[in-house]
Amino acid sequence: MSQSDLISRIHNLPIWQGEITAEPLTGGITNVNYKVTDNSGSYVVRVGDDIPLHQVMRFNELSANKAAHTAGLSPAVVHASGGLTVLEFIESRTLIEEDVRHSDMLPRVLELMKACHTEVPKHLRGPSLVFWVFHVIRDYAATLTERGSTHAGLIPELVQTGNTLEAEAGPYDVVFGHNDLLCGNFLDDGNRLWLIDFDYAGFNSPLFDLGGLASNNGLTPGQEDWVLETYFEAPVTDDLRHRYTAMKCASLLRETMWSMVSEITSDIDFDYAAYTAENLARFRAALTEFKNT
Repeated sequence: MSQSDLISRIHNLPIWQGEITAEPLTGGITNVNYKVTDNSGSYVVRVGDDIPLHQVMRFNELSANKAAHTAGLSPAVVHASGGLTVLEFIESRTLIEEDVRHSDMLPRVLELMKACHTEVPKHLRGPSLVFWVFHVIRDYAATLTERGSTHAGLIPELVQTGNTLEAEAGPYDVVFGHNDLLCGNFLDDGNRLWLIDFDYAGFNSPLFDLGGLASNNGLTPGQEDWVLETYFEAPVTDDLRHRYTAMKCASLLRETMWSMVSEITSDIDFDYAAYTAENLARFRAALTEFKNT
C-alpha cells in the first residue's frame, strides 16, 4: 500500500477532532508508524496486519497493549480497526543501549520488565498466545528453506543448535513476556518509563526477556549477575546461570533468523542484511561463551 493510501486511511478514521496532520515516525523495523495530531492532542498510529511468518497476530498485540495500559505500564489504546491501532502519544525520548546499561537506568528498566511479567496477565482478556522461541526458530528455518534464502546452508546447524539450547535452558517457569526488549521499546518522559510495542508478547520463560535485555543492550557480565539476583531475589546459582546463558543464545539466534526472514519478506526500508550479519556474529560469540562454561 502506498504512503498516500495509508494517509487517506488514517484521515478517514472516525475519531479525529478537526483537521489532522500526519507524519511518519522513523525507527520501526516491523511496523510503519505515524504521529497524528488533531485538535485534541497527539497520537501514534501503528499500521500493520497479522504477520504469521513472525508469529505476530494483532488481536494478541491489542489485548496485551490494553492490559499493559491497565497495569500502568504503557500508553492507552484509543482506537483499533482495519489494521490501524491508535495509541496515546507520550512526549518522551526513546532509550538507546547506553541508557539501558547506565547504573541509574537499569534498575528502572528491570522493574518495568518484571511488572510486565507479573501485572499484565492480571488484566488480559480473551485468547492469548504463547511465544516459544524454539518453535519460532524451527518455523523460521522452514520458511527460509521454502523460500530459497541465501542463508539456507546454515539452517541445519541453526536448528540443531536451537534444539540443543531448548534442552539446556530448562526446566521452565512461565510468565507473560514482552519478548522484544530492544532499547527502542522503552520511553522516558522525564518522570517515568513506558514500555511499548507488544507485537511479540505472550507467555514465555522469564529467562527469554532477561537474556534479550542483556544481549540487545550489551550488558556486562557483572550487570547480568546483578539483574538475575535482583529479578529472582536470590544469589545466582551455577544452574541458573547455565539456563540463562542458553536462553540468551536462543534470543540472539531468534533475532538473527527474524532478520533473515525479514530480508526476503519485508518492504520496510532497513538494512536487514547488515542486521543479520551483526546478530549472527553476536550469536556465535555468545554460543562460544556458553560452550566454554
